This record gives sequence, C-alpha cells and structure tokens, in this order.
Amino acid sequence: MPRFFKRKQKKNTDQEEPEKNLSEAKDKADQQDRKDSSKHIHSALSENLADITEKTGGSSDVVIRELEIGEKGSVHIAVIYIAGLVDNQSVNESLIEALISNKSLQKDDTIEQVLKQTVALGSVKPEQTWDGLLTALMLGNTLIFAEGADRALIASTEGGERRSIEEPGTQVSFRGPRQGFTESIQTNVSMIRRYIKNPNVWVEKMKIGTVTHTEIALMYINGICEDKTIKEVKQRLKKIDIDSILESGYIEQLIEDETYTTFPTIYHTERPDIVAGNLLEGRFAIIVDGTPFVLIAPAVFIQFFQSVEDYYSRFDIATSIRLLRILIFFISLVAPAIYVAATTFHQEMIPTQLLIVIAAQREVVPFPAVIEALTMEVAFEILREAGVRLPRVVGSAVSIVGALVIGQAAVQAGIVSPAMVIVVAITAIASFATPAFAMAISARLIRFTFIIAAATFGFYGLILGIIMMVVHLCSLRSFGVPYMSPLAPFSFQGLKDTFVRVPWWADKNRPSVIGGKNKVREAEHQRPQPDSSRGMVNKDLKDGGRDDS
Repeated sequence: MPRFFKRKQKKNTDQEEPEKNLSEAKDKADQQDRKDSSKHIHSALSENLADITEKTGGSSDVVIRELEIGEKGSVHIAVIYIAGLVDNQSVNESLIEALISNKSLQKDDTIEQVLKQTVALGSVKPEQTWDGLLTALMLGNTLIFAEGADRALIASTEGGERRSIEEPGTQVSFRGPRQGFTESIQTNVSMIRRYIKNPNVWVEKMKIGTVTHTEIALMYINGICEDKTIKEVKQRLKKIDIDSILESGYIEQLIEDETYTTFPTIYHTERPDIVAGNLLEGRFAIIVDGTPFVLIAPAVFIQFFQSVEDYYSRFDIATSIRLLRILIFFISLVAPAIYVAATTFHQEMIPTQLLIVIAAQREVVPFPAVIEALTMEVAFEILREAGVRLPRVVGSAVSIVGALVIGQAAVQAGIVSPAMVIVVAITAIASFATPAFAMAISARLIRFTFIIAAATFGFYGLILGIIMMVVHLCSLRSFGVPYMSPLAPFSFQGLKDTFVRVPWWADKNRPSVIGGKNKVREAEHQRPQPDSSRGMVNKDLKDGGRDDS
C-alpha cells in the first residue's frame, strides 16, 4: 500500500479515536448513574417491591405484607421480613397491629410519622441504600416501605427458633456453672457480661464474608488487655477477604501466627466462665455468630492443661491434678515410642524377669515392634473416629467392644503381643485425659513421628525428637506472646499458675507477658489470718455446756 493511503488511513483513525473515547466515557457515565440509582430505593412502592422480589429471587420465605392504613386507607405501606428469622410476636403485635390501629397517619412524610409515633420496638432506624436494607433483612430485621418515601425503616425483630442454654458437652466439670454458649452471638455476649458487670468490657462488631456476612464480635476489657494486641487482632480481622465464615475455626486459621504447626496457638471454649477468666487476665475473645465455640488469645502452651475446676477447688488439689494431667500428656506422647526403643535397641534397660516375659510373648509375633505399634495405633484411631461419628447411644459401646474384640483377636492370632496392646490402650486412655481436644489431637499426630524416630535410632532418636519439639514450641508465638511463657522467657510471677497453682491470696498480679498496664488484680494482705489468741468457742460456758446467764 502506498504511503499516501497509509497516512490518510492513520489520519482518519486519529479523528475517530476521540469520538470513540467520548462514546465510551458516556456509556460508563450512564452505567455509573444506573448503578448509583440501583443503590438507593425508589419513591414508588411498587418499584421497591419489584426490586425486593428480584434481588431475593422470589424466595418463598420472604414475606411481603402490603397494608392500606390511615384515614380511609389513604397510606400504602409494605412490611417485609423473612419467616423463621423474626420474632412473630414482635412483628404481629408491636409492628403490624400498631400500624393498622394508627388512624392518624398521612401521606406526607409517612416514614417519619411511623418512626416517631407508631412502632413500639426497641430499635428502629431509617435507611436509604439497598445494601443496608438487604443486610438487615437477612439478619432477621423487618423492613417498612411507604408509598412516596425515598427511604425505609429497619425494625429490630430478630428471633426465630434458637437452641436454649445447656451444659457444654466438650468441657464438663464437676464444679462450676452448668451453662455453655449457644449459636446466637447476642446470647453469648450477654452471658459473658453477666460475669463481668463493668463498662470497660468493650465489644466491637464487624461482618466478615462477602457472601455470608457473618457477624463477628471482638470482646476485651479496656485497660487490662494490651493496646497493641487489640490493634494487631483488628488488623488481622480486617485483612480477611473470604466468601464465607461458617464457624470460628475459619477465623482461627486465618489469624493465627504460625500455620505450619500441629500445636494450637488459639484457645477455644464453649464455657462463658472460662472466657470471663481469660478476659480478666488480659486476653481478648472472638465470638462468631452461628457457633458456640469462642476463640481466646493470646494462648500459651500450659493453658491447654488447665481446667475450669482448678480455680474453683483448693490450690493443693488443683496443683496435684494439674501435675497429673501433664504427666498423662507425656505418657500419651511417648509411651509407644519408649516401648519400641526399649524392645528394639535397649533390652539391657528392661528388668530381666520382665524382659523374659516380653520375649516369650513376642516369640510368635512375626512383625517387629514398630510395625506392631503402628498397626495397633492406626486400629485404635479408626475405632476412636468411628465412635465419634456414630450416634452417642451406640458410639461408646462400639468403641469399647471393638477395642476389646480386636485386641483379643489380634493377640490370639499372634499378630501383636499382649504387652503392646496394654501400652497402646494406656496411651489411648491417656490422650482422653487432656482437657483441650486441640492439644490431645496434636499429641496423637506427633506420637507417630516419635515411634518412627525410636524405631530408627532408639532412645537417641526419641530424645532428639523431643528436643526438636521443644525448640519448635519455643519458636511459636500467639499474637506476639511467646508460646512457652512463662518458662521461656522465664517469669517467676507467671509460674504461680503453670505446673502449680498457688492460692488466690498469693496470686496478686496478672500474667506479666499478657496483661496491659493494669497488672494488679487484688490488694495486699488477702491471706485469711484469724485471731490466733482466741480459745474454744464454748470457753465461757460452764456446767456441762449450759449458759447460766
């Protein structure tokens, strides 16, 4: 093609480009106008009802009740709510009946009249945008539209069927309150407030999940919880960009410090008294709507071995039981590995009589000790998982009967030795004694690693594995707090509530690595010291215990 035509074609193209850009700009402006108009409601009631039907897909549970009220039915109003999410009594008596009985409503400024004169509900607020109205509708609120009004009302009518407050099933205690969290975030927050009746208990709510819009509540005590910790958790929560939050486990996995670890760095509970106690120590709680499990952080390693009745019982009893729990955890962690290492590499460490008995039992077993241990551990894990998934009535029975039958059959078949069955059974029972399920399941996973290390290098491999685990634990953090504190770094004040629990009158301060500026939680001289000079109660009574006066 000659250059003349090329230049001409280029010139025409240059002239067309501004026109094309102008057209695209106008199209974008028109789309933006339509988008802005779609964000706000219309003044025509029919158009608003049509938009509601379109945006909800004509769902059958979206109830649209149109009313003609006022003098001679001159005012046209629509009440919209979702069946099952509202309190029917509030909707019928405090809303619909109040609207029908008010004959003084007029067409002019109907919404303002309804807001100030008619609706007998605790919370009623106006809203103009569809986003706010639809979000409120999905939360169980009722919407009130009026003909000729460019805004609507949101009436608080949340309700519906909810589970009543019951005793928690995962954290049963022999002493303490018999109440646990439910799936309602409002109920859970109020249960904690009943324990701490203080205005410094602050609750900050937000919604997470682009599809589910799940309500999250961050709860802490202002002045006791560290300010930088609250700032950090807020930043982590705001960074979450996910379509759904169905349980607090979603939040836990998205805000924890270390993801590649089997040890839990955030504590979860369904007891309000545990949450209250941790808030008073300087921690914060995250409550998720729709789940009874509340997250608590910062968490430390020793916290997962503490039970709620430790603080309700005498300190000497609580200390002995806590030491027993730690011993049980160590048994559940290394018992099969010790048996494998001793029978495979270090037979000289076993007493002679016991060694003869074990050797006689293993004479008919065709597998090495490590295969025995792994086989029995996997079999018990299968039985335990099956017992959890089965109905409660038959779950425990299947677990017990299955363990007895399989263990006895395996011994009679010569596949495993009776000593190995005893070791694995003790290990399985010990894993149930750990108060926190998240820590118990971590031990179940690490146990297999220790068995393999003991089968490869004996006690040297087992000790090396323990050292690596301790180094890993010391490297963990929970919102900046060292996971192994107060042991690493060492804090004498923190030791008063770790392996031992000192009496309440001796535990004056809060944990130093967790709490904020307010470290003191009790006054001086709280130890009970009755008058030592007093004598017998009946020292003034004479004549056989009768008071002559």
